[in-house]
Amino acid sequence: MSLQLYIVIGLALLFDFLNGIRDSSNIVATMIASRAFSPRFALGLTAVAEFAGPFLFGIAVATMIGEEVVQSNVLNLDVIIAGLLGAIVWNLITWFLGLPSSSSHALIGGIIGAVMAGAGFGAIKLQGLEKVLIALFASPLIGFAVGFILTRLIYFLARDATPEINKFFKNGQLFTALVMAFSHGTNDAQKTMGIIALSLVIGGYLPKFQVPIWVIVLSAGAIALGTALGGWRLIRTLGGKFYKIRPVHSFSTQLTSGIVILTASFFGLPVSTSQVVSSAIIGVGSSESFAKVRWSVAEDIVSAWFITIPASALASAGVYWLLMLWR
Repeated sequence: MSLQLYIVIGLALLFDFLNGIRDSSNIVATMIASRAFSPRFALGLTAVAEFAGPFLFGIAVATMIGEEVVQSNVLNLDVIIAGLLGAIVWNLITWFLGLPSSSSHALIGGIIGAVMAGAGFGAIKLQGLEKVLIALFASPLIGFAVGFILTRLIYFLARDATPEINKFFKNGQLFTALVMAFSHGTNDAQKTMGIIALSLVIGGYLPKFQVPIWVIVLSAGAIALGTALGGWRLIRTLGGKFYKIRPVHSFSTQLTSGIVILTASFFGLPVSTSQVVSSAIIGVGSSESFAKVRWSVAEDIVSAWFITIPASALASAGVYWLLMLWR
């Protein structure tokens, strides 16, 4: 492999690692806020499940990202480097500001910006990009709706239960957290796998698109390591600023998020874990009372969602311009 290819793999794994740090908060925030498990136990359990996720549920998302969004035959590795750097820069900016922005949006925006700057609009496969964008923007709405309906159903089924039912919701989070962690490892780690496999094709290391086992291991390992270290600042944002999280809220949020993300993964659709979880939290809270949710926090997050793709696209286009200037 060339030095450029090693740089691409390193940047992809760095993005994956940072994604794990950021999205760890999405998975464990409600579990910790509801006092079901300690932060270290929650993060450790999640990291192990995330590593196993890609091996259990296939690579359909990786194929979508690496093969169905851009034309590999007209790209070079500089484009991929710029796309990854643009996504990483935007992730670091939003991380510093404490905003649960979407790493998935940043990656898609970064790749789009770099590809358009380096190869032109014709290098983008519009049909594949359309599927990706629909999945990214529809998934939070689905997360809200499923969270709202599922919580209403839970309250209906538990209408005659005693306060002891809270023990079920508290202990049941061991299952829902595993479902959610499997789904995150399955969907998010595969985005990095797709970028690395695409780069291997562009760099001439692979004759056609496929995901080698070592790519799966490295990608799953990077996101699991990032998750184990945790993103404490975002855990506070998601776990406490919407409303007071009780065990039933955490149980319902995690079950909702796991269902939505796993379903998308089976269809090869990349979604944003941060979006799905945040919207699920809002949906779960709204099922009790719309006045219960602190909508100002939700508005800040929605604003970050809408600026992430264009901002990361501009960042990656700028990085590509600097690379060409330097060369």
